Amino acid sequence: MTGRDSDVDDLVERLVDSYQRDGGDLHLSGSALPSPGEVATAVEQCRELLLPGFTGGVTRLPLGELREEVRARLGELEVTLRRQVYRALNHRTQLTAGRADLDCADCAGRAAAIVGRFLERLPALRDVLATDIRASFEGDPAATGLDEIVVCYPGFYAISVYRIAHALLREGAAIVPRMMTELAHEKTGIDIHPGASIGRSFFIDHGTGVVIGETSLIGERVRIYQGVTLGALSVPRSEDRPAPGARRHPTIEDDVVIYAGATILGGQTVIGAGSVIGGNAWVTASVPPGARVAGAHTRRD
Repeated sequence: MTGRDSDVDDLVERLVDSYQRDGGDLHLSGSALPSPGEVATAVEQCRELLLPGFTGGVTRLPLGELREEVRARLGELEVTLRRQVYRALNHRTQLTAGRADLDCADCAGRAAAIVGRFLERLPALRDVLATDIRASFEGDPAATGLDEIVVCYPGFYAISVYRIAHALLREGAAIVPRMMTELAHEKTGIDIHPGASIGRSFFIDHGTGVVIGETSLIGERVRIYQGVTLGALSVPRSEDRPAPGARRHPTIEDDVVIYAGATILGGQTVIGAGSVIGGNAWVTASVPPGARVAGAHTRRD
């Protein structure tokens, strides 16, 4: 055995030992995590049903054929999504129990129920997305039509994926909703946590660098621009971590406009209805309704 082979053998042993010390063997012999490729497929299957004709999915057909096409696509989505939701539930059950050989007897039933309830939400999701499309068109004079919004605007793509993921999270899915929004983050540079609550007629213009944290509450007809952050004031560690669901991110009330680069932080921070937050502003305290918060700027005479 050469010295190189010996070095590799030693490295292999140290890596395997580290897996065993930190419980990593659960990931080797336990249930598989959701597949990123299959989750991406589920996102596109959802968008095809929510935005027919725009995404290459359901097209103009006689009514009877259209019903059959929609039925078939719903069936495909149900299978894809149920399998990935099941994987996540089963995996989390094993992690909680600390056993790789544990069989989650009820995970299949839970996954089917979660996906079933999610599918029932699709008509309502279409209604909300229609308001987002209209808000984008009305908020951007460069838009030439609603079709351009759907097929070209990264902000609308990120919002549509967020709305799918948020609905799935609300029904009890684990891991998969976050994977969905991270796919949109990777594609658009817009990071919206699926736990955020966002009202109707939401518009993100340009979008790159937007961050919306997990416990953000956003009202209706809100418009934000690129580089906006709705974040937490601090990042607690270990025992100082807040309880799940505790507010860490701001509340943005109805009809607020937040211009590029603004940062708004804190779970107690409320931006009152109709306020305008200027570009590059740094806001860590509440703002009353109708306020105008000046952003950082340079003036040349």
